[in-house]
Amino acid sequence: MKPGEIRTLTIDRSKEFGVYLTDEQGDSVLLPKKEVPSGAKIGDKVEVFLYKDSSDRLIATVKRPLLLLHQVGLLKVTQTGKIGAFLDWGLPKELLLPFHEQTRRVKPSEEVLVAPYVDKTGRLAATMNVYPYLEQDAPYQKDAKVKARIYETSDNFGLFAAVDDRYSALIPKQEAQGSWRIGDVVEARVTSVRPDGKLNLSVREKAYLQMEKDADGILKVIGEYEGVLPFDDRVSPEIIQREFGLSKNAFKRAVGHLMKEGKVEIRDRRIYLL
Repeated sequence: MKPGEIRTLTIDRSKEFGVYLTDEQGDSVLLPKKEVPSGAKIGDKVEVFLYKDSSDRLIATVKRPLLLLHQVGLLKVTQTGKIGAFLDWGLPKELLLPFHEQTRRVKPSEEVLVAPYVDKTGRLAATMNVYPYLEQDAPYQKDAKVKARIYETSDNFGLFAAVDDRYSALIPKQEAQGSWRIGDVVEARVTSVRPDGKLNLSVREKAYLQMEKDADGILKVIGEYEGVLPFDDRVSPEIIQREFGLSKNAFKRAVGHLMKEGKVEIRDRRIYLL
């Protein structure tokens, strides 16, 4: 018998403090008295969840935790301590989220996306590194609109996200314009479904739709510069990202669109509002 398992076991013997349940191999585990179903007797079968109590002993409960082993979902932080944070997962003993399993520091009362796992000591704990536990058979096709929770950021790849807090997805760097943090929920568009079942997403609309939004944002920023942007579309990508949250290509497309509409012009390495 191992922590995290759901087992159907047989009541073998009764004590003042509860009953002992046994499996086919004769291994036994305690089900505390307050957990014993009313009217249960020796020989009856009981479905239980196994975990370790505060004394590190394997114990059974008829309660179901909010998340089962390797299942991904949201749990609320009840408190933080010297070794990590503690999560309410519906059992008397709270679930530990160690510091080394946190992708960012969490605070009491917030909900975090985690998955229970068994650590090296055989105890159940939680991790925010949920990538191995996300499903890859999302029921979405190209251009579907979805909601995704960011659980990891990468300077090289972009944003790793969980669609519906369940399915594995990536928002590639070039499609992740803007400022995002771990835990943010974004509305995104499915750009492709990979052969392995994972989703590629974009927080941007299709190019012809997004260009109008980008152009409006550029006009707003030029207005904040009193009608004269102190650089043109040859400026560095870093400055464009800082000022507009856009890639250089998206910026050039939107500026070109504004010029065709007669709303701006470029002279002397500056962009002027007309």
